[in-house]
Amino acid sequence: MKAIVLESAENPLVIKEVAKPTPGPGEVLVQIKAAALNRRDWWITIGKYAGIKYPTILGADGAGIVAEAGEGASDWLNKEVIINPSHNWGEHPQFQGKEFKILGLPDDGTMAEYVLVKAEYLYPKPAHLTFEQAAALPLAGITAYRALFIKAHIKKGDKVLVVGVGAGTGSFTLQFAVAAGAQVFVTSSTDEKIEQAKQLGAAAGVNYKAQDWAQELKHLSGGGFDIVVDSALGPDFNKIPDLCNPGGRIVFFGGTAGNIPELDARPLFWKQLQLLGTTMGTQGDFKAMLAFVNEHRIVPVVDEIFPLADAKKAFDKMGAAKQFGKIVISLT
Repeated sequence: MKAIVLESAENPLVIKEVAKPTPGPGEVLVQIKAAALNRRDWWITIGKYAGIKYPTILGADGAGIVAEAGEGASDWLNKEVIINPSHNWGEHPQFQGKEFKILGLPDDGTMAEYVLVKAEYLYPKPAHLTFEQAAALPLAGITAYRALFIKAHIKKGDKVLVVGVGAGTGSFTLQFAVAAGAQVFVTSSTDEKIEQAKQLGAAAGVNYKAQDWAQELKHLSGGGFDIVVDSALGPDFNKIPDLCNPGGRIVFFGGTAGNIPELDARPLFWKQLQLLGTTMGTQGDFKAMLAFVNEHRIVPVVDEIFPLADAKKAFDKMGAAKQFGKIVISLT
């Protein structure tokens, strides 16, 4: 089968023929129709991710059809599925255990014509989505869902700020929050992405490259936010506590802009704010996320679809952060 292989530090993206795996008991072989990129995949290719091993087939996100099944998994044969990439979560719902891993490293992932996974991580593909749209959902979808519903306890009428709406997690956070009845505001590096966010239901947005972006957001929101979802951190994080309403929840799951410099913690305790970290989610979170997507007929934002042969172009676009929503690789 053809696959996108993390071959070595010098050759991080190689499209090559590899052996097709055979499912054992409780396992299935999914014929991948579409796979989606995450920022994680790009960090791996540039060597800035923990636990890198060579060779590995990349990809956490995928949708396809079950082609083969091992003992005990035959009920999934020929079914259209998506895969939960959050594996071995552990016993405690509040945090992942030591055996937790994400599909696509260390285990071979979805950027191949076939992927081997345990049947327990399969879920029916939402019927209203294409394979490309469904492939965009798993990693970013479960991350955004857990941030809003499990960590921040979003409710109707909340004012929500999505920092960096152009990312896959950003677009899902926006869509989920709007569907939950929240009033959503966004930041982005371009006015074009802010306009795209408004088309998805954002009330307003601010370009974070502007000097007064925080003051402008406070004005637009009428005083502040109940929930802030951030995946950047960095120096601008210092402005976020001042943007929060009393009792506000700040949830973050990444640090693409670097660590937080010296932080004035006084607003955190004076306004009774909660600073909440999150990563991926449980099987229950994934199931609940899918139910929410099906109930509200949410369609993931797919920025561009690349054929397998153009995988390098897809990764280059991810590295340049030019996308709004998800970048998808078609394997059909």
